[in-house]
Amino acid sequence: MSHPDPVLAPAPRRSRAAWPLGRLAGIRLQVHWTFLLLLAWVAVEAAARGAGPRGIAAAIGLVLAVFACVVLHELGHALVARRFGVATRDIMLLPIGGVARLERMPDRPREELAIALAGPAVTLAIAVVLYAILRLAGGVPPFSEAALLHGSLLVQLLWVNVTLLAFNVLPAFPMDGGRVLRALLALRLDYARATRIAAVTGQVMAVLFGIAGLYGNPVLLFIGVFVFFGAAMEAREAELKGALAGVTVGDAMMTRFGVLPPEATVGDAVRELLAGSQEDFPVVAGGVLQGVVLRRDLLRAARAGGARTAVTAVMRADLPVMHEDDALDDAMRRMQAADAPTLPVTRADRLVGLLTLANQGERLALGAPSASAGGEVRGERG
Repeated sequence: MSHPDPVLAPAPRRSRAAWPLGRLAGIRLQVHWTFLLLLAWVAVEAAARGAGPRGIAAAIGLVLAVFACVVLHELGHALVARRFGVATRDIMLLPIGGVARLERMPDRPREELAIALAGPAVTLAIAVVLYAILRLAGGVPPFSEAALLHGSLLVQLLWVNVTLLAFNVLPAFPMDGGRVLRALLALRLDYARATRIAAVTGQVMAVLFGIAGLYGNPVLLFIGVFVFFGAAMEAREAELKGALAGVTVGDAMMTRFGVLPPEATVGDAVRELLAGSQEDFPVVAGGVLQGVVLRRDLLRAARAGGARTAVTAVMRADLPVMHEDDALDDAMRRMQAADAPTLPVTRADRLVGLLTLANQGERLALGAPSASAGGEVRGERG
């Protein structure tokens, strides 16, 4: 079990593969369905060792107690992140541990360092409290007495937390220890280079986990895979952040695009979609933006037989509206949080451009410093 955390939050749409458990300190707590596989595996293992119903219940109870500690660990990350103005989308429980999904990573290395250390600090505090309780109760039995089926729950929890603490401070980016390493490097190096060094270190650790998993605990193999690809993804995100530094939305927006009037229907929008390469369409009335019809919503409505439905019934009116002077990296984060491939861009409350994921991919592939040179907005069409 590990704490592969914290990570950038994906889009806010709730996953069908995860079930809500409620809120803790205002943060949504979710559990992935695969967590049930872990409980089933623990029950089968206990039964295979000859445990009766009580022993199986005790083994499952230990797993649930450990994951309660994991939730507190993740909450430590989330609360410190909140102090620095970084919101946490949710805390997700997985078979290999927990993930605090942050909306963004802080720009200051010292803030990331504090967030990364908060989780292990909570785990250390839990271990200290358990140690004190056991000392008062007559002493702390050695690790060898923390048997899965017959050991004391408090003794088991103590040694599990000690083990998790030792494991999480390893420099296996993007786990806690790896984030600490990246933050320390970023105090003296630029962010992208610090991330690359931490990512390579994490991937080396991931290979070691994988080798150990092949000859020992298979869970380490899964953790190794997670760490290896997680480190690569974080490195790419850091490079993207560096490429976007200093670029404004106005530099990157599309200025040639079509719009739809409010009286247009889904059928009209589909014809516009098929007639060109534009996928998402702003709905504009009298020069004022009303919303944006996204391709996926348009196709869903068309497949449902709603060709005569007004586009205003399927458009997104809740999308963030960007200004051309806004920073592009901030706009990309808001695009991710809104779960939208396109955001409208305005100047003096009038639509002047579209910011799209597809256009940014082309821009980065070409290494273009500006994608907005030339061109004008085409007029409203029905």
